[in-house]
Amino acid sequence: MHEITPGRRRGLFFVVAVCVVFMQAGLWAARRQAQTNFPDNNLVSSGKKLISFMDQDTRPKLKEHPIPQLMAEAESKFRNLLARQSKTLELAVQEYKRRYDRDPPRGFDHWWQFARDNGVLIKDDYDAIAEDLAPFWKLPSDEVRRRAEVAGSLPSIDLIRVRSGNATAINMRTGLPEVSARARGFLSMLEKFQDKLPDVDFPINSMAEGRILVPWEQNVQPNTTDSLSSQLSGVNTPDWRGEGNVWEAYRRTCPPDSAARRLYTSFRSSSTSQRPISPTEDRSYDFSFPSDVNGNFSFCDHPWAHYNQGHFFSDWRTISVLFPVFSPAKASGYFDIRIPSHYYYAQTRRYTYGWDPVNLELKATDHMETPWEFKSDKVFWRGASTGGGSSPPGFTPGYQRHRFVRMASDESKSNRTVVFADPPGSNNYVYTQVPTASLNEEMMDVAFVKVVDSANYPGGIGALIRDHRFDDGGVNLGDHWRHKYLVDIDGMGYSGRFFSFLESDSAVMKATVYREFFEEWIQPWLHYIPLSMSYREIYNIHSFFSGATRSTLLAANSTALSLSPARRRPVDGDRRLRRIARAGKQWKRTLGRRVDMEAYVYRLVLEYVRVSSEDRDKWTFVL
Repeated sequence: MHEITPGRRRGLFFVVAVCVVFMQAGLWAARRQAQTNFPDNNLVSSGKKLISFMDQDTRPKLKEHPIPQLMAEAESKFRNLLARQSKTLELAVQEYKRRYDRDPPRGFDHWWQFARDNGVLIKDDYDAIAEDLAPFWKLPSDEVRRRAEVAGSLPSIDLIRVRSGNATAINMRTGLPEVSARARGFLSMLEKFQDKLPDVDFPINSMAEGRILVPWEQNVQPNTTDSLSSQLSGVNTPDWRGEGNVWEAYRRTCPPDSAARRLYTSFRSSSTSQRPISPTEDRSYDFSFPSDVNGNFSFCDHPWAHYNQGHFFSDWRTISVLFPVFSPAKASGYFDIRIPSHYYYAQTRRYTYGWDPVNLELKATDHMETPWEFKSDKVFWRGASTGGGSSPPGFTPGYQRHRFVRMASDESKSNRTVVFADPPGSNNYVYTQVPTASLNEEMMDVAFVKVVDSANYPGGIGALIRDHRFDDGGVNLGDHWRHKYLVDIDGMGYSGRFFSFLESDSAVMKATVYREFFEEWIQPWLHYIPLSMSYREIYNIHSFFSGATRSTLLAANSTALSLSPARRRPVDGDRRLRRIARAGKQWKRTLGRRVDMEAYVYRLVLEYVRVSSEDRDKWTFVL
């Protein structure tokens, strides 16, 4: 054998050291890549990662399903919300001053009396009003009034005017009282207390989409009266007409150092029907449950996500000036002032649970309601193929409804990761890959029932029908009550069916990017089941409440296949699902009543009157 010289020995040590360094670097890089492909998701309110899908052998042992913890935390939060509400006017004034560091507005005592007389449970939690009106405190009060008057002359804006204690509606562009249903709804909400209001104007957005997108620089330094007229160029055009788009307007609302503002361009060629996907969308990351809906999702920090939401492609022009425009909902980043939806407030056959169109009366139980034990276990959704506009064209396949219908009717050879207790009722959770087509057949009943905007879909109506499931039979509101799971998804704007779904005896699964007036009052995982924007967790939600399907048991070679179908169902899961359905119904009948909406509007208009009053300091209520 050759003797190893000291020099050669040092060379070998160097080679070994280099190899070790590269191996460590490779392992570190692999770990970083795994974290990129499978980022932590917020499974519970504490943000702890309960499960990570990487290699099958590295998955941690799941000892407890996260959904019961989410439900328990939701119930505790809601109980605390109700328990902390002020019991007297004096306590309400103290709480108001603690929250907002100012006295309540004039008329607060009358509002308190109205709320108490009508059994309104929420007395203190109106932070949404303070948030929506905060930008207008930066403007002089006379400027707020002037902007309200100017806004009333803009396209798709109606004006509700209070003069001498009487509220009327007018379309300033035509001079006629023919206004939108949203304006008429707001007018009705004012009826009980209009005589207590001073002369004031309320510009009402007649569209479902949000309208006010103020550039970040203007929000930091609000524009003065002298510069307002120069900003109105193009605002009087009702739609984009190829001159810009919502996303470009939205980007300008983001901070200069945000990812959205750093983009060189925000749209690819409109000739393609494909869209960017999230870093995890093509992975088996199906066991992540959001603690809330996505109303506060930051598109500024995650600009790729805007391709997934139709409101960024609306045909209706947004307004880049801080006008006090009242809208039924808004996505994060918009400056509209939220009011209750006229769909929630009115009583109609299409949007109201229990409405009797023959006798024109509201019944406690809808005549098509189905007993729980006879409801279908399938996830049910029907709607039109809407979801956004066409500015720019070519992005319709990425809209929220289209994505959901395609996912729920996917017949490809792809798999989904399903986690279930084996045997049923135990704490032994099994991970298995299940064919998506089989899961959809067993779990999903999702389809379009009406073709809308097919010309904007790449390939036209033929491609739209080819790519999505359509149910030619149609569906009435009452047909939904035959199912335990009802999905609520945004359309052109917010979904107007949410309150009717809540009041039914079914459990609601909701996904939205919109924020509405009641967001502080309702609790996800207690009153409804929140869904992420990808919807991918819906299969595991169904598996927890209704049990593993036959295809899931077959894929896992489960011993539960020897049990009868009834014994495969988790008794606790079905009980929990029914608990959510009942809690949603109770919420609608105690916090989502018409009078609760009136109380919200009453308090909102008092606040708005003050911010537009000639002397804000004197327009206060002091005990």
